[in-house]
Amino acid sequence: AKHLERFGDTKWEWVLLVCIGASSGAGRLLFGKVGDLIPGVRKIYLQVASFMVLGLMSMMIPQCRVFEGLVVVLVFMGLCDGCFITIMAPIAFELVGPMQASQAIGYMLGLMAVPMTAGPPIAGLLHDYFGNYHVAFYLAGVPPMVGGIVLFFVPMAYRRLQGRQGEAADPGSNPGAEPGADHMLKNCSNGDMLPGYTDMEADI
Repeated sequence: AKHLERFGDTKWEWVLLVCIGASSGAGRLLFGKVGDLIPGVRKIYLQVASFMVLGLMSMMIPQCRVFEGLVVVLVFMGLCDGCFITIMAPIAFELVGPMQASQAIGYMLGLMAVPMTAGPPIAGLLHDYFGNYHVAFYLAGVPPMVGGIVLFFVPMAYRRLQGRQGEAADPGSNPGAEPGADHMLKNCSNGDMLPGYTDMEADI
């Protein structure tokens, strides 16, 4: 609300909340369908794109000179938020397997809580020091972009790790191939099988 004072009349500030909420909901529906079309860990590239755009849009907020421009920026931020929330679980499933996906998501949400808790007080201190929120918005855009750069290399590291494990288990296997669904279900990373899954070959 303080940042909106630069636009004069702030009686339409509720529009911003509606835009970011509606676009986030639309993004979850849209990118959920798109994620189903992308196989394996390549879904991470959707996450990379959403992080990069999210960071860029955060840095663009201080540059908005008209209220309509701020609405457009927040619509893009909502779409990126919807993409991030929707793709998070499938990526965890692909990387760590079905038995440890819930634990991986818990770790991610726990780590997210740290900057989300510390961010508002830090933004308030920056406002008290500089007299505006410009620096806070610029700094808020840095972590998503850094995270996007790091995530960009995760699929390559994942394929290399799977290749090494495949060579150790079966020297004649294709090191560049991603594990199929059957392989993931039968050979979970903690040695357990999914509830209700029966492996007839294990009894032979």
